[in-house]
Amino acid sequence: MSISTVAHLNFHGQARAALELYHSVFGGQLLVTTYGDLGMPAGLPDAGKVVFGQVVADNGFRVMAYDVPGTPTTSEAPAAPAVPARATRRENGTTITSEPFFLSVRGESVEEVAALWAGLADGATIVEPYAPAQWAPAFGMLTDRFGVTWVLDVANSIEGSFR
Repeated sequence: MSISTVAHLNFHGQARAALELYHSVFGGQLLVTTYGDLGMPAGLPDAGKVVFGQVVADNGFRVMAYDVPGTPTTSEAPAAPAVPARATRRENGTTITSEPFFLSVRGESVEEVAALWAGLADGATIVEPYAPAQWAPAFGMLTDRFGVTWVLDVANSIEGSFR
């Protein structure tokens, strides 16, 4: 029996833009199906939103996303209660967060992961800059412009065999 786990991200009108960013960073195939593609009349507010989307790359990267139906897009949403600007931060070498999950990407070389970091960092909030770490040749953490927090690191010779 074989099982695979894929992160499925939920957005409010930003799924297509997020998937396009991840496709530009990780490459591979981008698939986007809208509610309208599945028969929702074009005049309805959700018709252009993503009902199923994914990026699948030959390097093993895979992520899925959709727009939650019946919710306003981020630009249409009423003002939300004040939320700390940085829900995740590093303090004294530890990660402090209120988020329920992070997406972790581990590569084999500093250069390979640095290229991914550069793509995700555009418009992101940097939690921890991409740099050498005690436990890895390089590590960094950021929250992208869509609010998804990513942990990027390079496998060291011991740890790489466990993950």
